[in-house]
Amino acid sequence: MTKFSDLTLDPKVLKAIEETGYETPTPIQAGAIPPALEGKDVLGIAQTGTGKTASFTLPMITLLGRGRARARMPRSLVLAPTRELAAQVAENFDAYAKYTKLTKALLIGGVSFGEQDKLIDKGVDVLIATPGRLLDHFERGKLLLTGVQVMVVDEADRMLDMGFIPDIERIFQLTPFTRQTLFFSATMPPEIERLTSTFLHAPAKIEVARQATTSDTITQGLVQFKPSRRDRSASEKRAVLRSLIEREGEKFRNAIIFCNRKVDVDIVAKSLKKHGLNAEPIHGDLDQSHRMRTLEGFRDGSITFLVASDVAARGLDIPNVSHVFNFDVPNHAEDYVHRIGRTGRAGREGTALMIATPSDDKALAAIEDMVKQQIPRLDAPDLPKRERRSGRKAADPEAPDATGETPRETAEEPRKDRETRAPRRSSRGRRGERDDGPVVGMGDHVPDFLTRSFADSKVG
Repeated sequence: MTKFSDLTLDPKVLKAIEETGYETPTPIQAGAIPPALEGKDVLGIAQTGTGKTASFTLPMITLLGRGRARARMPRSLVLAPTRELAAQVAENFDAYAKYTKLTKALLIGGVSFGEQDKLIDKGVDVLIATPGRLLDHFERGKLLLTGVQVMVVDEADRMLDMGFIPDIERIFQLTPFTRQTLFFSATMPPEIERLTSTFLHAPAKIEVARQATTSDTITQGLVQFKPSRRDRSASEKRAVLRSLIEREGEKFRNAIIFCNRKVDVDIVAKSLKKHGLNAEPIHGDLDQSHRMRTLEGFRDGSITFLVASDVAARGLDIPNVSHVFNFDVPNHAEDYVHRIGRTGRAGREGTALMIATPSDDKALAAIEDMVKQQIPRLDAPDLPKRERRSGRKAADPEAPDATGETPRETAEEPRKDRETRAPRRSSRGRRGERDDGPVVGMGDHVPDFLTRSFADSKVG
């Protein structure tokens, strides 16, 4: 079995690896590191959670061991699709390069240009950036890419989904033709294949699993849930989620819960907190400092449930996540693989459960067709009776109204409270008189004009 010590890495890098507790490289690391150290271009195809980040950071640190960075001219460039993934790469670099003198800069949104300009002006060996922020610095004349020796594109298929491919092509054209390129992706759609054939030169191709496969360490399950009524679907679905969490029992440690829409992320997180669960939302509308604090809280265990949009679905290395819940079936089949890849990482076991309604049948079929297997069906948990009661208002009391506030009156309002309200007007519409008789078949309230009799009215 191959060990890191067999890969001719810099002794300082090996010392840092040893301190992290790793001895044996993952398949993508064992396959990508040797050709990268030889200076070859590398095309790595591997599912999420297989250790792609170390596949390029370890050889890059070794290759950059000699030489010195010049002002505004980074020696290497790592492109990542999201701020969180870029920050994670920076953390990996810090961990593995701590016994070297290499420097880095992180260019992401949410941080002032001034602070980033100061780092670039000093000269950095490794520049880690999102495409948009990188081009912003370049267009302001604060950055030159003509000194890039090693260029890394991480999570390339996510770049495609987010519309970054034109930016990636432009950045490639701004770097030297003689650069070394390390290109990593979980899937290889046609547009990504075109990009690799254009900008990579005779790459060493490492594919450690067939495209768009799920890890064998993840136990998957699907609950097919049919709401009792359309306007109660959201609240009953949240009740199903809570029941699934409770049903996992001692196997449960923490979880990432994925929703398709940002507004649902906020509602689900608020609902879980209302029911006594420690949950926080994370999505693209939150500022960067808030997102980083939330991620750090989830990593250190002070937050148990991370309710997320797909901004957190790819690339984030959050160890020891025991469960992933797909509150919504992903709109794109590839996102299913990336979402559930947040658990079962580095050989650990994990559980991924998904809730589907009848309207999800088409998206569900696309997922099962892509992963070439049927997701095991699980029995739907029994909902408490109160979740299926009818009410006077919408059956989703936790959803915000037009003002952004949560309605105070819910379907479970006690009948006693209703009966103590101010009396209605009389059936004749005269003020001051009470009509204590029940209105059959019309609910608890009837507009005045429906209770008036016009038969006796005189036309003047």
